[in-house]
Amino acid sequence: MHSHIRKLHQLADNSSRLIIGLMSGTSLDGLDIALCRITGAGTTSRIELLEFTTTDYDEIYRQRIRSVFSRREVDLQQVCLLNPWIGRLHGQMVKDALKRWRIPAEEVDLVASHGQTIFHAPRSQHGLDDYPNGTLQIGDGDHLACQAGIITLSDFRQKHIAAGGEGAPLAVYGDYLIFSSQSQNRVLLNMGGIANFTYLPASMQAGEVFSSDVGPGNTLMDAFVQQQFPSLTYDRDAAIARAGRTNLPLLEALKDHAFFARKLPKTTGPELFNLDYLHQAQRRSHTQALTDQDVMATLNRFSADTIVGALRQCEGKLQDYHLYASGGGWHNPLLMDNIREQLPEVRIHSTEDLGIHPDAKEAVLFAVLANECVAGGQVSFSNPAEGIPNVTMGKVSFYD
Repeated sequence: MHSHIRKLHQLADNSSRLIIGLMSGTSLDGLDIALCRITGAGTTSRIELLEFTTTDYDEIYRQRIRSVFSRREVDLQQVCLLNPWIGRLHGQMVKDALKRWRIPAEEVDLVASHGQTIFHAPRSQHGLDDYPNGTLQIGDGDHLACQAGIITLSDFRQKHIAAGGEGAPLAVYGDYLIFSSQSQNRVLLNMGGIANFTYLPASMQAGEVFSSDVGPGNTLMDAFVQQQFPSLTYDRDAAIARAGRTNLPLLEALKDHAFFARKLPKTTGPELFNLDYLHQAQRRSHTQALTDQDVMATLNRFSADTIVGALRQCEGKLQDYHLYASGGGWHNPLLMDNIREQLPEVRIHSTEDLGIHPDAKEAVLFAVLANECVAGGQVSFSNPAEGIPNVTMGKVSFYD
């Protein structure tokens, strides 16, 4: 037996594993690094979040990713070079975080890396019958493993697509394993660049679980702020949006897209919801002269309305439930107010109430996926009717 395989076998036999989960979202604000102690596997998994930090990206990183992000025509050499460059950079960020935490790399069993999404292309969006669903995350796992000196699992979304899914949202797998409860029905709502949710019934029946993207979370708001207010990366405390008023003609134009009429589950990304999408809606609604504040107020309401609309669309399936929010949208007070106003009957919390910091949730979930890849397999969890294939995800990269 090769020493690499022997080491994986030993990790699988251990009662617990120390795993770092990494998440780099479409907002390009930074790399989320979550150090987790995971005991057991499957539905008996117990998660202890030991450390968490977000390492901010500099403007060089943002510019390089924006040069290829969600673009159908790019410099192929740039994509080729960014793949190892990001892997090494993320590996160094892991090393730096461990140094700050005074934890030797040798004590960490695994790194679980989401990578950096640069294009998401489900068949429903690209419309090409000869091609399958597709998605592309760069930040090569081999380079990350060698830089950090830790076995790395990466490229999780490809297996989901290979098994018939759309590559997103993957949160449903971790949500089911660590957030399911026999005492209450739960909706886990994550509002990153794109908003998605998972419904977890108290019955614990996999056939009743479902998950879907619903539309923009922060992606349009962030893109508009970065264009109109170059010194800012996002609308902190919704200060810009609160200074404006929702424009109903623009709001209706933003909601007038076939994506919102499609049945759940579905996936999407900034390939659709970008500044060009906003500008087209402004032209159709003759609202090009709106103030920046009014545009931001309207984009904020747009995100809230589409999130609530998706939940309302599922009312036949959703029973009396508690909603647990995470992601950057949780920190946007106006967005949360707009959601609460339309869901007065729903009890809304953050995932902090479930023991996971709302900013760390996505990184933690990838750590859970890595744990399942190495030590799981005892729980069969799938709902093909809802686009949830029964798969083990993650490609293994050794560092020597």
